Amino acid sequence: MEPLTLNMMLVMGMIALAIFLFVVEWVRVDVVAILIMVALPLLHLVTPKEAFVGLSSNAVVSIIAVIIIGAGLDKTGIVNKLVAPVVKVAGNSASRVVIAISVVISIISSFMQNIGAAALFLPAIQRVSKAQKIPLSKLLMPIGFSCILGGTLTLVGSSPLILLNDLLIPFNLKPFGLFDVTPIGAALVAGGIACFILFGRFILPQGKAEEGGHGDPAAVQENGFGPLGEMYELTTPEDFTHYRDPVTVRDLRDRYLCNVVAMTEPPDFKTLSPSADMALRANSEIVVFGRKEDVDRLAAAEGLGVRDRLETYQMELEAAQSGIVEAVVAPRAALIGKTLREVNLRDRFRVSPLSIYRQEETYRARMGEIPLQVGDVIRLFGTWKRLKALQREGGLLFSVPTEVEEMRPEKAIWATIWLVTALTMTMVFNIQLSVALMTGALGMILTRVLTIDEAYASVDWRTIFLLAGLIPLGIATEKTGTAAWIAHTVLGLIGSVPPIVLLSVIGILATLFSLVISNVGATVLLVPLVVNMAVAANADPRMAALVVGLATSNSFVLPTHQVNALYMGPGRYRTTDFIKAGTLMSVVFLVVMIAAIALFYGV
Repeated sequence: MEPLTLNMMLVMGMIALAIFLFVVEWVRVDVVAILIMVALPLLHLVTPKEAFVGLSSNAVVSIIAVIIIGAGLDKTGIVNKLVAPVVKVAGNSASRVVIAISVVISIISSFMQNIGAAALFLPAIQRVSKAQKIPLSKLLMPIGFSCILGGTLTLVGSSPLILLNDLLIPFNLKPFGLFDVTPIGAALVAGGIACFILFGRFILPQGKAEEGGHGDPAAVQENGFGPLGEMYELTTPEDFTHYRDPVTVRDLRDRYLCNVVAMTEPPDFKTLSPSADMALRANSEIVVFGRKEDVDRLAAAEGLGVRDRLETYQMELEAAQSGIVEAVVAPRAALIGKTLREVNLRDRFRVSPLSIYRQEETYRARMGEIPLQVGDVIRLFGTWKRLKALQREGGLLFSVPTEVEEMRPEKAIWATIWLVTALTMTMVFNIQLSVALMTGALGMILTRVLTIDEAYASVDWRTIFLLAGLIPLGIATEKTGTAAWIAHTVLGLIGSVPPIVLLSVIGILATLFSLVISNVGATVLLVPLVVNMAVAANADPRMAALVVGLATSNSFVLPTHQVNALYMGPGRYRTTDFIKAGTLMSVVFLVVMIAAIALFYGV
């Protein structure tokens, strides 16, 4: 074994720095990757050309093309058309619904990013939950896990697998084909579904089913948020503004947890979802949404009268005109990191935020000060017209189907043709994956399935720069001999073990890495290491690399994976729910993966 050199120590220092920054999240992960990409040539660990080779790599181009193709499939509504027949076949049995939707979403996520597939299916799953009266908590986690597992069905199903062949190039190893992983992925999907069918009653929270339809806006059921309340019409006395400071809409929410959703201004001008800074007037009516005890406390403290029913606003607040919806903050939304006060939904769209649900907590006071995160569930009141306008803005996934997004169903045949063309090019004619996929993406643009601006907007550039920035770190790890040194050191500690045991250890290591850093980062760091370990242990290095590519998708124990984070809010899951179900799923994943590799590849 070569002695430890200065360059090796520098590379290990860069790896440690990357892992540390990924865990503490002082800066975004893509910024960390760019930092690594710039620092490596400055330290003379790679050449400038090697530092930026990731930006033109086969893996990066493939991921861009896969995202654009997925956006095209979404734009034509092909995915939505699959839901109705699937639900019809499944009936009202929770188990059959889980099996049917899980199979479909796993297949779809094998050809597009799983977070995209998860976001597409979320509104449909919510509608199924209400229509079939099945608790959402019994559906979202099994389907979300199947979506993640679907990324193992093909070599373009997840970023680690797309990246895998590029990482094998320095070792002159035979690349994997598009469907080489399909038998293993199919076994993983089947194992995941079986896990929830057999043990779901023990590991899933037993929530309550929601009622179907828009519902009466004057009353909102518990549905995991707690009893949020009802609509109440109140009147202000003639001397309300005498000898007192102005009382604003924001004051009522912060002091009494009552949201003003309508207000009458002199002489009789009605305003729905008034501005938070609007002051209450004397001798007028307001409608507030809140719990009865909070409304009574408000009325007693401010001297307001409470009517027995809605009178002035009965027409404006009937279910056909307005209502309350749940909206989930979508991945990559412009809202992420901003507060409701900064977004200013009341003034821009005339809709009223009623609460924010996040990781077991419901926030009703000072909501305007809370930075939004992916998966946050926001309860919104407004007219259906205003809510549709907000949905058109993008960034929120609505549980109520408003059918306002500009879809192009007439282009569905073209989207299908270009997907099949891309797959045929790489499978039949053995054309490089990136070229085949980019041909499909370009075809969708030329046939106007997507505009070029929509194609650009669909790409998650943070993922692209994360991947491109970490590729040179893998090059440095191999080029300086760091990977070989670590591999020999680890093997010296664990001794001589059979190949199947070595692959199991690698699978556990990749799983642990993926819990604390991104799966892309874990793949880039581990593949050079495990290939060297396998060579030193006389095991198959391709299988060792494949285990890493697969096991970095074993991200179920914590809600850190994008799909888990997206479904956590709508499903009202707690972190302990993911720990309980995710731990069992992770064990099943490792056992099935190693068994399938041994069966299909004869390890």
